[in-house]
Amino acid sequence: MGKIQEFEIKFDKNKVVYSPGDSMCGSVKVKLDQPLQCKALKVSCNGFCGVTNKANDTTWIVEEQYFNSTLSVADKGTLKQGEHTFPFKFLIPATAPTSFEGNYGRIIYRVRAFIDTPRFSKDYNIEKAFYLLSPLNLNELPEIWGTCSSVVTQQFNYMLVKTGTMVLKAQIDMKGYTPGQIIQLVANIHNQSGKSTGNVAASLMQRVIYETKKPTRDVRAIAEVEGGVVKAGKEVEWKEQIIVPPLPQSSLTGCELIRIEYYVKVSLRSPDVQLMLPFHLGNVSLDKKLQPSKKATPPLSATAEDMPASTSTSAPDTSTPVATPKLSPGQSAPHPVPRSRMSSHNIPSAPPAEYQQGAEGGAPVNDGFPNKRQSQLVSPNAFSYAPGLFFAQTQQHDGSNAAPSDQGATAPFPPEGAGSVSAPISQPPQYDSSTYPQEAPPSYDDSCNT
Repeated sequence: MGKIQEFEIKFDKNKVVYSPGDSMCGSVKVKLDQPLQCKALKVSCNGFCGVTNKANDTTWIVEEQYFNSTLSVADKGTLKQGEHTFPFKFLIPATAPTSFEGNYGRIIYRVRAFIDTPRFSKDYNIEKAFYLLSPLNLNELPEIWGTCSSVVTQQFNYMLVKTGTMVLKAQIDMKGYTPGQIIQLVANIHNQSGKSTGNVAASLMQRVIYETKKPTRDVRAIAEVEGGVVKAGKEVEWKEQIIVPPLPQSSLTGCELIRIEYYVKVSLRSPDVQLMLPFHLGNVSLDKKLQPSKKATPPLSATAEDMPASTSTSAPDTSTPVATPKLSPGQSAPHPVPRSRMSSHNIPSAPPAEYQQGAEGGAPVNDGFPNKRQSQLVSPNAFSYAPGLFFAQTQQHDGSNAAPSDQGATAPFPPEGAGSVSAPISQPPQYDSSTYPQEAPPSYDDSCNT
């Protein structure tokens, strides 16, 4: 470097990751083998976002600047031979967005040092990047609690002929995750056609939108898992798990040129049916203690004993005389309170919904989601968080090895077309414990003589 042997920027404690509102401290080190004349030695700290329409290009079409601070650490004069250290300090704005590097745009933060020399002399400059992290607390996002679900219905066309309808339902257990957490996915596929489907698949997708005159959308699959097929007229429930790898957060607050979105795409290879389950990716995971409580509603099968005293339906006690209020002239007697016809027994609850028959296969299914009784699990143990990994698929019918209930038998519901449900049959009395008859009955001869 000629007269300059060493020219570098150092951050205090070698810290390279900062948060909005932090103070950045460091120094510029210059080592000379002979004196150097300079007009000024300046240090600047800036942050900006640049977007382009060509992949991995640094010729920005649109730029957005967040801050740019310059500090003069040495005035005009001559730098003596030897080693010089110039400290600096900058304050990072609280509104600066998180650092990001993508294929079509970046959010960059850097410190630059510049030695301005006299005319016809060589100028010297150096820069060093640092990173800004603005943590995203998922608990502060609106409508973040609960599950995320979606459903899509589409005609199944085979060889240009419509053979039936395909119903795809799916849900994930939360609306916000952090890197390292596991997404619990449940999908329900109802094949109401006469043709088997292709394999079902789920992908963790990232979509980055770069705002230019013509927005650029960069979509890529981060992880993918795959299940089996659904035969004609069958309904299948598929459960999977996807681990969230380290990824940029989904909110770049303060940046107007780059937007990041995450979602789980559930699709079938054949027919072309798919749905999206969007979610947020943050740095602070959801805390169930902060979840707003829901007001509990009394069940429809509440008993008379569970009702408050003000709505009690029991008949009044007639043993105690009731005082009759005196009536003024011209005032009619009040109507007596009608007695309730409600029984003291429990109010029966509604029976389960009737199952509908499939379009062609005739497999009984339940409209509710998820349907565990009438569906089979497809690849419950298949687990992958990277594309290309494949595990052995296993299928298991829920109803094949169902264990009997340990709460005793319940009254079965009548089959379709039958009449009303009859009352339970009472058991016969125990004759061996009865005290009658006291003596043996008369014989046949005795009866004839009598």
